Amino acid sequence: MGVGVEESNPLIRERRAKLEELRRIGIDPYGSRWDVNALAGELQEQYRETPSASFESEPILVSLAGRVMTLRDHGKTAFAHVRDRTGQIQIYLREDTLGQEAYSLLKYIDIGDFLGITGHLFRTRTGELTVMVSGCRPLAKSLRPLPEKWHGLVDVEIRYRQRYLDLVANPEVAPVFQRRSQLIREVRQFFDQRGFLEVETPMMQGVAGGAAARPFTTYHNALGMDLYLRIAPELYLKRLLVGGLDRVYEINRNFRNEGVDTRHNPEFTMLEFYQAYADYNDLMALTEDLLPHLCRTVIGGEELTYQGTRINLSSPWPRLTVTEALRKVGGIGEEEQQDEDRLRVVAERRGIPVQARWGRGKLLAELMAHLVEPQLIQPTFLLDFPLELSPLAKQKKDSPHLAERFEFFVAGMELANAYTELNDPQEQRHRFQEQLRARELGDDEAHRMDEDFVRALEHGMPPAAGEGIGIDRLVMLFTDSTSIRDVILFPQLRPKEGG
Repeated sequence: MGVGVEESNPLIRERRAKLEELRRIGIDPYGSRWDVNALAGELQEQYRETPSASFESEPILVSLAGRVMTLRDHGKTAFAHVRDRTGQIQIYLREDTLGQEAYSLLKYIDIGDFLGITGHLFRTRTGELTVMVSGCRPLAKSLRPLPEKWHGLVDVEIRYRQRYLDLVANPEVAPVFQRRSQLIREVRQFFDQRGFLEVETPMMQGVAGGAAARPFTTYHNALGMDLYLRIAPELYLKRLLVGGLDRVYEINRNFRNEGVDTRHNPEFTMLEFYQAYADYNDLMALTEDLLPHLCRTVIGGEELTYQGTRINLSSPWPRLTVTEALRKVGGIGEEEQQDEDRLRVVAERRGIPVQARWGRGKLLAELMAHLVEPQLIQPTFLLDFPLELSPLAKQKKDSPHLAERFEFFVAGMELANAYTELNDPQEQRHRFQEQLRARELGDDEAHRMDEDFVRALEHGMPPAAGEGIGIDRLVMLFTDSTSIRDVILFPQLRPKEGG
């Protein structure tokens, strides 16, 4: 039988020996609670300008806990840095202060261990704020050394697979997720103040609807039926409009069985909201309020920097129809846009792969994705999409082949998709039937028929508009992150070879 990694690694063997020695001498290496009355980062901020003499005249007693990040033993004295959720602070241990027995425990402490510490503040000769330790206790023994001698974890695969190590080794990671939490809090406050009700809708659904996407399928044993992890909450949120809840929103988890790249993860977070008696123009105005509000409250001002480019979120934002955008940005004339065969030629000439079964609407969407969307760096609305791409949207009265729909782009990313909702049950049934025909022809992302949703519409749904905003991409924008994996704590990854 081969020797395992733990048995062959001398550092792990040494730490395990220290663990057993602590137990032998009656010290619990995995201690219980510790009274914490101070945090490292807050101490650094609060006493940044306090002179050394003040600490001597009025001792400031503290009790804190955290992970040992550095350790320098000088025999009868030792310096270490301890990190908690707010930052880190230096501690100073002396044998003549702690006593020989207590100080001797230091030889069992390694970088990565958790300690509880009591003491008082002082400044070293170099001016560093430090805790003179009067008492300490092991709280958790680390049996594995931190990565790369705790000077930073750069292997992207390890960072995503073992986020706990990423958070320990890279101090700049935690602020990304703190900002994510702040953004979500501000989003909630924004909608709460405008009379929207936060709701929850099913994550497991009998019909996967509300978006053009492939679902994940599961099976309910007790009910004896297939269920789908939701690809969108849309059809349930609109049922609530039928029921009289005329302003609703949900910050939800969606699941789509699609590819993984820098902007897509199979499990992702969306903000989706619906407003009765409104249309897509109202939601464009609301979106122009939301983004600058988030920027002011989270960053300050209405500008941010993304990958070296200044993004100005001040409204109003440009509004381009799909036709205008393809002409002005993509260089495709309006006559070419009207002809399916000519669009195929354009796509071939530009090196854009297309499928034979795609119609004019899908061809236009692919050309937009390749030629237009990456160029939309400053905030821009694209509006009036082909109706065949929008089976849940209301058509424009003056252009019935188009939908009252917009998508919002910034930094070349789609952040939002919205439309005036179709509330005619007969037309909705017709659209679903067209989607079923598309599925029969091989489009496995086409919408399924949802009889109960059509039944709900037959009871009457008020005119309304709805919008979805990708929270993960929003966080990417507000944290200057290039990959969605950087803003999801535990992104989905391919299985690692060898387990």
